[in-house]
Amino acid sequence: MAGYPNGKQFQHWTPTGMATGLSAIFMANRAALLRFLRARGAGDNAEDLLQDMWMKLEAKDLGPVSDPVPYLYRMANNLMLDRYRSAIRRERREQDWAEGAGGVMADPTDDVPVDERMILAQRLDEARAVLRDLGPRVELIFRRFRIEGVGQKVIAEELGVSLTTVEKDLQKAYRAMLTLKQKLDTE
Repeated sequence: MAGYPNGKQFQHWTPTGMATGLSAIFMANRAALLRFLRARGAGDNAEDLLQDMWMKLEAKDLGPVSDPVPYLYRMANNLMLDRYRSAIRRERREQDWAEGAGGVMADPTDDVPVDERMILAQRLDEARAVLRDLGPRVELIFRRFRIEGVGQKVIAEELGVSLTTVEKDLQKAYRAMLTLKQKLDTE
């Protein structure tokens, strides 16, 4: 339990039991933090940000914090800025990828010798197997986003998961594809 300057322990009841310390202060100020994030432009992501914040608070034993409420507001603001920066980087990466591919994927059968087509088909099968091994949700999210061009927010709504979950599943898929590419490049 975290101690605070006044020497008291702060407690707050949650559906999973009694929260203490910084987690309890978070729960007591959750509605205000939600309003703060929405006012700062987080919009629909405010709930996801609070969920991330809660998970970080639960995962770490931060010990005593001298000013817990301002600490929570700073943490919320930093998470929102991190999310914004990630979105900007993701958009740039997607734009760079689209520009690099000319915005159009070439048909692999155009003017490609039969032996190369067989290698391409084998590599495609390997990529599908890697995605399949990541689980059906990751495979579906990757396919819907990268192949069908459906937005991440729409995918999250369709699957009933948070945008963060979609982003993390895409990261898993990207890492797996990168690992496969590195393996194939060394062969």
